[in-house]
Amino acid sequence: MLSGPDLGAGYLHQLSVDRDGERTTFTFHAQEGGADAAGPPKGPLDVLGYVHPGPPCQFGGPRCWHRRFLLPFAETAKVRTAYNRSRFVLQAMLAQAHEGKPAEVEPALREVVRRLSAPLAAEGVPWYVGGSSAAWLLGGSVVPRDIDLGTSRAGVDRIADLLREYLIEPVAPTDWPRTGIVHGARAFVGTFQAGARVEWAVPIDPAAPVRWGEWGGRPEEVRTLSTTFAGVELRVTRPEYALVRAWASTASERAAPLVDLVRRLGPDRELATALLERTELRPEARARRLRELDV
Repeated sequence: MLSGPDLGAGYLHQLSVDRDGERTTFTFHAQEGGADAAGPPKGPLDVLGYVHPGPPCQFGGPRCWHRRFLLPFAETAKVRTAYNRSRFVLQAMLAQAHEGKPAEVEPALREVVRRLSAPLAAEGVPWYVGGSSAAWLLGGSVVPRDIDLGTSRAGVDRIADLLREYLIEPVAPTDWPRTGIVHGARAFVGTFQAGARVEWAVPIDPAAPVRWGEWGGRPEEVRTLSTTFAGVELRVTRPEYALVRAWASTASERAAPLVDLVRRLGPDRELATALLERTELRPEARARRLRELDV
């Protein structure tokens, strides 16, 4: 064990390492801590990508969660720094996830743009803002819960370097539930009490590239628009990406303002059709959704 037990947001935390030759697995553990950790916690950690295993964890017994990262042992200091920041900002992140506290997206994005725009432009590293934050930047009546960035494989590492003091997960091969194995990182940009989660990743060895995929690690293939924020021209993904996700999810109430935005900007019907074909919606439902984009 490298650290712990440590306290944070109603949980007891440990940082452990498992070495197998050149392969090293670092694990963030979190166990519900009760009164000892000023608990109970505001809610479970699955919303932040943690896994709640069937059997008890190595530390923490049956009420535990974990996140794992594959890195060289020489990266221990960076992992420890991200681990400490993750537990320091956990209270703020759980309040946003479970109590409806708004994420401080605008000031966080200003800081991200300030740190990334000039260096990445000078180095020719492509990047863009995606997800609901992209729709918000284009004037959509949406409330982003976090900030999603798209980039290339090399860009993942460079962004992590430029946001290093905000990292809550080290840049590493890791498992993102509902996404798969990625090379990525997460940050919480702001103070310990307020800010916004920022995440970026590319898939590791995807089975086949997905045409126009928003997060496939191929920025040149993503359909984007240009907008200005904080005096900087930014690439942002088209709102059809967020709209089709809303259509395909149970959170259908988020779709209406995105439909309005797509209509106002002029729909990319080719993109919307391709994205809908990747969902589990039935053909008649897809056709009905496409008709909603008619002005």
